Amino acid sequence: MRAVSLVVALAVVTVCQAATPQLRFAWKEMDFTWDSPEARENAIKEKRYIPENNLPLGLAHWRNKMFVSVPRWKAGVASTLNYIDLDGPQDQPLKPYPSFKDNFVSDSATELPSNSSLISVFRVYVDACDRLWMVDTGLADILGNGNQVTGPSIVIFDLKTDQLIHRYSCKTGDLKEDSFFANIIVDVTKDTCDDAYAYIPDLGGYGVVVYSLKQDDSWRISHHYFHFEPLAGTYNVSGIEFQWTDGVFALSLSEPREDGYRTMFFHAFSSTKEFCVSTELLRNYNSIDKNEAFHDFKLLGDRGQNTQSAASSYDPKTQVLFYTQVNRDGVACWNTNKPYTIDNNALLFSDPVLYEFPNDLKVDDEGVLWVLVDKLPRFIYRTLDPNIINYSIYSINTTEAIQGTACQ
Repeated sequence: MRAVSLVVALAVVTVCQAATPQLRFAWKEMDFTWDSPEARENAIKEKRYIPENNLPLGLAHWRNKMFVSVPRWKAGVASTLNYIDLDGPQDQPLKPYPSFKDNFVSDSATELPSNSSLISVFRVYVDACDRLWMVDTGLADILGNGNQVTGPSIVIFDLKTDQLIHRYSCKTGDLKEDSFFANIIVDVTKDTCDDAYAYIPDLGGYGVVVYSLKQDDSWRISHHYFHFEPLAGTYNVSGIEFQWTDGVFALSLSEPREDGYRTMFFHAFSSTKEFCVSTELLRNYNSIDKNEAFHDFKLLGDRGQNTQSAASSYDPKTQVLFYTQVNRDGVACWNTNKPYTIDNNALLFSDPVLYEFPNDLKVDDEGVLWVLVDKLPRFIYRTLDPNIINYSIYSINTTEAIQGTACQ
């Protein structure tokens, strides 16, 4: 058995060396495009900008822009929603989006300065209609005093004009006591821009909120499969052991079927299992039998021990689901045309230094996989060394990434 394990391990190493992502961006600390050196200096003096407290978490690609979110985990975050130029320097400062004014909000604020102001954004999503979607949690200094400036809301920007399209405040019925909305995906095509649906996982309240743009309404869905696994709540990243109880977090959509609906793949963060459900159920949840609908959520399978994943993204070109592997310092994949087994879930690349805590990944419309690495456990439980690279973004073509693996 040991000999077999060794052969498998060597095969994984060979694949990792063959499919090497390209380092596109890297930072020791995050900085921003300030109006002047004086403005930056004053912000530091006033503790409105504390460089070491700005950690990138989410990303999304649109044309020559790479959007990067910086949640207000701690005090002193200068801007929560930003972008960088795709053809710019590796360590370029972040450009606040849509403006610095909309993002430079005090940690002690008691209300939104304007409708386009943003407090704390985790994941972002670019849809087929050139719009940028996100959930603004409304919570500042999350790990500190925890100031709930405003309730969570869905925010949509027109990327062609950089203008706010709509802000939708989540309803009381969408929320539970421990609700936390850190991700969003959008179900839409270029021909159905006015009839988009957003699916928002509640990692703390163990549910999914569905939002209809056309109806401008939302509803909450509950299911056992949205909860975390008690035996999968322990993590060990770079020697740091910690326990998280995060429920459903990673959502991904297949291409539309003949009936127009898609398959939504999902899993809890603290879990090693993958599930799926048709978006037909999600869209029409209020008009169906809830008891019968329970069985329409399907277990696909188990990835194996220590395969907790923070994010996933489906590639329609290869029909492969890519996902992060935080305990294994890398990225893995599954070909959706194959059974969901351990053997069919391939670890594509892994390195405890280069990919320490891959937090987010996205497949763009050009078939490129983007991965953001940010050492989040060090940021939360210890400290980051400002003299080394702490945050990075890698890219690789999806076809190249899976070549020679079980995902091909």
